[in-house]
Amino acid sequence: AMNGTMHFSVLDGWWVEGYKEGAGWALPLEQAYEDNNYQNELDAATIYAILENEIVPSYYDTDPASGRSAKWVGFIKNTIAQVACNFTTNRMLTDYVDQYYAPQAVRTGELQDNDFATAREIARWKKRVRREWPSVRVISRSQPQPSYDLTEKDPLHSQVVIALGELRPEDIGVELVFAQSDRHGQLHIANVTPLEVVSEADGEATYAASVMPEKTGAYQVGLRIFAKNPLLPHRQDFECVKWV
Repeated sequence: AMNGTMHFSVLDGWWVEGYKEGAGWALPLEQAYEDNNYQNELDAATIYAILENEIVPSYYDTDPASGRSAKWVGFIKNTIAQVACNFTTNRMLTDYVDQYYAPQAVRTGELQDNDFATAREIARWKKRVRREWPSVRVISRSQPQPSYDLTEKDPLHSQVVIALGELRPEDIGVELVFAQSDRHGQLHIANVTPLEVVSEADGEATYAASVMPEKTGAYQVGLRIFAKNPLLPHRQDFECVKWV
């Protein structure tokens, strides 16, 4: 890529990040067939089609005067300008600093300030939530069956009443998780919608949401309950999660 050499490969590894239209060619990563022999035949046919219909004609579409292909030279320039520049040590170091080192340095400072006041507060909160988590349960819920047809004119109204134990409503997050099956039967998350607290009384909180689907189709819908705190760096920092 640094020398303007075009790449033609499946969208995997570095090429899924590096591919730019007009600066190389790509094969889709998704498999159309479970049978590898069928998939290999399809990939081979796709490769030959791209070679015959795009790559070879572009290379030989030369100007009689110069003997060069302006389209091919354009591909070379695009590769150097759009692909090669993204794969340098400077970009790698910049990504590490911006995405990891700098945020972690800020986080470390926040935890250490005032004799580790924030760290102590998080530790106390986690201890309290772990103690009360077995008491967190669904008292009632209202929504359609877990598997049903959802249309654009039929928004999903969901409401759930949760026993909090000694916790507060702001300690608990509730989400509707929408998933759809692909042609191989594998579920993929399509949408996650948070429920909002609408009332609280006697150690119970009511959460509700109304969702209008972006696309029609058959969805699987689950309810996810998790402990939340704005002081946590990310959701994976705390293990308390329940599915309904």
